[in-house]
Amino acid sequence: MSSHSERESVGVVAIGRNEGERLQRCLDSVLRNGDVVVYVDSGSTDGSVEMALAKGASVVNLDMSRPFTAARARNEGFRRMQQLAPQAKYVQFVDGDCEVAASWMLAAVQFLESHPNVAGITGRRRELYPQRSVYNWLTDLDWRWPTGKILAFGGDALLRVAALEKAGGYRDDLIAGEEPELCVRLRAAGWQIWSIPEEMTAHDANMTRFGQWWRRTIRTGFAYAEGAHLHGAPPERHWVRESRSGWAWGVALPALVIIAALLIGPLALLGFLIYPLQVLRLSAQEAGPLKDRLVRSWFVVLAKFPQVFGQIKFLMHHMRGRRAKLIEYK
Repeated sequence: MSSHSERESVGVVAIGRNEGERLQRCLDSVLRNGDVVVYVDSGSTDGSVEMALAKGASVVNLDMSRPFTAARARNEGFRRMQQLAPQAKYVQFVDGDCEVAASWMLAAVQFLESHPNVAGITGRRRELYPQRSVYNWLTDLDWRWPTGKILAFGGDALLRVAALEKAGGYRDDLIAGEEPELCVRLRAAGWQIWSIPEEMTAHDANMTRFGQWWRRTIRTGFAYAEGAHLHGAPPERHWVRESRSGWAWGVALPALVIIAALLIGPLALLGFLIYPLQVLRLSAQEAGPLKDRLVRSWFVVLAKFPQVFGQIKFLMHHMRGRRAKLIEYK
């Protein structure tokens, strides 16, 4: 496939808010690949809209009087892309804090051209600055998913336009976990999702404080709970195991230890040793230097607490019939 035909068959949708230099790098990386680039802005005050227009992107300014979600931004960007490039067979979604690798678009399109049963693919996403903080480093590890057929992609992915249209796009009302939820529906319709061993995007999490990691993990827990609520029934069982794990480690076990201490005595508090033991067990299953394995395993165990907070947040909003606001960490 030539670079010319690639440009004709792919449109790009980037979303962001106040990303500054990160957005500049993002747009530069996709404008070199395709003629049609749509940038969806959600109330930036840093000149992002003007900069995107100057670079030649088509800009969609979201109506911020309506609740914002990344899913809604992607859907509105996709609709604009279809207006500008009705011939496009594929759409590349990218977050505004990511740069797309120069070789990615061509490799991704070639893969989908030769695999007509695949709805969307993802590749290798890396953190730009994993050395700046333990939280950036952990995020980089999270992006290391296996290659081959997978269950879901993240915010950066190249999708077949026909498959996305038939699925009805992303769910506008989801504040987190909208990509795996879309993948559940795509797979239910008979499509496959793949990860290929190709450099895709460089991501700048810019996460340097514990509070950022905590809020991001609360959002993960919220997504687990809502995903299980929507698609937790067999055979999918979407995020049921992850949700139950949060309740077990974040609520049930601490409660049991405290109750035992009240009934039996302070010696029962030794039951909390199950947490460092779990850290050791998980680290033994990892590969790499011992220190890295221990640090990652410690955060895996610690994450159960903010995750369960996120699940509680979802349940409270669901019972009250209210829409939750976006949980941001930047």
